Amino acid sequence: MQEMIINNLTSPAILFFILGIIAALVKSDLKLPAGLNESLSIYLLIAIGMKGGIELAEHSFHELVRPLVGTLSLGIIIPIITFAICRRLGIDRKNATGIAATYGSVSIVTFGAALAFVEQANITYESYMNAFVVLLESPAIIVSLIILKLLENRSYKEEVVYRFSATSVYGPIIKEGLFGKSVFLMVGSLLVGLIGGERALTIVKPLFIDLYPSVLVLFLLGMGLTAGNQLAAVRKYGIKLLALGILLPPVYGFLGVVIGYYSGLSLGGTILLSVLAASASYIAAPAAMRASVPEANPAIYLGMALGLTFPFNLTIGMPLYYEMAKWFY
Repeated sequence: MQEMIINNLTSPAILFFILGIIAALVKSDLKLPAGLNESLSIYLLIAIGMKGGIELAEHSFHELVRPLVGTLSLGIIIPIITFAICRRLGIDRKNATGIAATYGSVSIVTFGAALAFVEQANITYESYMNAFVVLLESPAIIVSLIILKLLENRSYKEEVVYRFSATSVYGPIIKEGLFGKSVFLMVGSLLVGLIGGERALTIVKPLFIDLYPSVLVLFLLGMGLTAGNQLAAVRKYGIKLLALGILLPPVYGFLGVVIGYYSGLSLGGTILLSVLAASASYIAAPAAMRASVPEANPAIYLGMALGLTFPFNLTIGMPLYYEMAKWFY
């Protein structure tokens, strides 16, 4: 495992991420051009969605049923557990919702790095795993917001007049969860790849597949800068958040290994699912939280995701989940 951690830490993508963190910590004036991070995010969303759709077109629904059910169950279980832990630790409902949605959703960049990790280790995996990134984006956001709304509605039961409107309560939640720009773009790209199939491959391969590793390096440099700037925000809120940001990923990574194994995935597929389960979103979920729960403090859930969980998964997490998966195979 030590050798695998070293190999992972010395890969170009991780080294550029570490370089970005160092630049932020030493207060360097290094910064990426305005708008570049968002452009690179759009590229990664399209690349993963397209690749997932093209590869999904090659498989029958029968092959996908068990992994599909297992993946969706993660999107429901993780936010519920996270919300309960946060409330147990005394974190208020709004911030607990933000953390639950963030950790229940996924990091596409962590997944992209995980793909490079398993390929470098010559581990085969199911080609449709790219599509499962899309499946885990929305459920956790919707589940987290529903939990919050249910608790808020329960607290209003003592009012003389109480009306429950499913449309007014859940409409904005479903809209943000399904049609937020990140989810919408990834789902749309997946559908384009699914419909185009092999015909689309020749068109998108030069830009969205061949150049993907190089673009990921540039994006991780920017993410390192952002993560380094968020570390102080996490420390400000105490040891509880620091512990959560480090301890939740291995727990959920192991849960992903168990579900991956019993869903019939290969070793490589199980590793990738465990990485998805252990990752935390910093694109789709924060965007949804800003729109649906503005009272939640972004410095908390975004700081945990970027300042703690993201670096942990990129450096130690992926080799750790690989070792966990090997116990079952």
